[in-house]
Amino acid sequence: MQIHFTAAAPADVRLHARVVNQGAGLGNLDAVSVLAEGAAASQFAGRVGQLFEGFTHTDATLRRNAFVGAGDRTAAERRANLERAGAALTAKYLVSGETALVLDLSDAALSADEAAAVLLGLRLRGWRHDKYRTRLAADKKPSLTTVHVAGAPEGTEAAWQREAAVARGVEFTRTLVAEPANLLYPATFVAACEEAFAGTGAEITVLGEAEMAELGMGALLGVGQGSERESKLLAIRWNGGASGEKPTVFVGKGVTFDTGGISLKPGPGMEDMKWDMGGAGAVAGAMLALVTRKAKANIVGVMGLVENMPDGKAQRPGDIVTTMSGQTVEVLNTDAEGRLVLCDALHWAQEQYAPARIVDLATLTGAMIISLGNEHGGMFANDDALAEQLTAAGKASGDKLWRMPLGTEYDKLIDSPIADMKNIGPREAGSITAAQFLQRFVREGTPWAHLDIAGMVWSNKPGATWDKGATGYGVRLLDQFVRDVVEG
Repeated sequence: MQIHFTAAAPADVRLHARVVNQGAGLGNLDAVSVLAEGAAASQFAGRVGQLFEGFTHTDATLRRNAFVGAGDRTAAERRANLERAGAALTAKYLVSGETALVLDLSDAALSADEAAAVLLGLRLRGWRHDKYRTRLAADKKPSLTTVHVAGAPEGTEAAWQREAAVARGVEFTRTLVAEPANLLYPATFVAACEEAFAGTGAEITVLGEAEMAELGMGALLGVGQGSERESKLLAIRWNGGASGEKPTVFVGKGVTFDTGGISLKPGPGMEDMKWDMGGAGAVAGAMLALVTRKAKANIVGVMGLVENMPDGKAQRPGDIVTTMSGQTVEVLNTDAEGRLVLCDALHWAQEQYAPARIVDLATLTGAMIISLGNEHGGMFANDDALAEQLTAAGKASGDKLWRMPLGTEYDKLIDSPIADMKNIGPREAGSITAAQFLQRFVREGTPWAHLDIAGMVWSNKPGATWDKGATGYGVRLLDQFVRDVVEG
């Protein structure tokens, strides 16, 4: 969706929309009695996301007028409410047959950042993944492609450029997560990133299986050895901060399809496992957002990319693998594979970049969905300050987090009698033992957080700023974290 700023509304656009604060009336259109009476009859009060539509004739021209509620101007969740207002317009008109919309902000009493929030919600709600749908009815196809913004407060264009970069990152993540596994696998994930980052100034490093084997990444390679698809390790580096300043590193789990391996998952619902690369997808999208807006920070995104398949060459329950760190793991369940990918990626990232802090993201455990549902990602951290910073970024961005416990008392649950550790503990505390496993690969003194986002990367119903499907969760969280903490 293209967003343009204009001094005057184009005369040939029929659909005009305004943002209305709760209790503020229709602004200078209160004098148009048919609209005012219609709004009153519809009990339109400007509540968040509430929408009223009315038609008028002007000089023999039919105009379609839309009013969307932004809620109370003093609400603590004001930004989120404005995003919902913009998204409500897209949800209403995306397949309406209208190709363009004039968004008149002259009466909305918004700051530049608030106006940009409306536009962000409007654009994010417009993303769809229709590339494989060949028989969509005409009235089901997206028609709205252009938004003309009139009456925007001073500074809105600059604020929007920053948010447009975030939108681009979210859309990239959603596309990666939505792609089917026969088309998105480690090599094509890498290719998609190489295309997206071409000419941006970001540095891309790709390791194949031979290079990872030489480095001793037995855990990551063990997960992918049953697949015909070659595993990859992808790193994207952006040096936008001070020279010599230690980078912040984001690490993502990228299991492009997870059958469970020899510990095969049940058949029903297995198709959802194409989004088991959601952590890597979020890291890729966040990096694209940061690079696009030229973030003044040194950031590295590292993604371990594998496909977990059952095969004559696949690892077996009971196998022991040696990680890059030298620690050994008894693989009791091949469906607890994400932590095996992450442990080698985490160690390599620390060896390679000596990060100031490290945050990993992974669709790691079903237990996290049982614990938190689809409202929060779970966070485990070895550093209170980092945990508080991520929690604040989650609240500001809408990608919410809830901190979960770590503790040495959980370590005994993953101790192995024949190796340094098992890759899975008992049924209880499943998400915690997964985090405890990963913590064993984090160097002493390195602030680290593990985000288990299993319940957040995919939605079976539309949300405020996304349609059913891939949500893009994590991109806005990481971008906000960089804004608040790294860029300062």
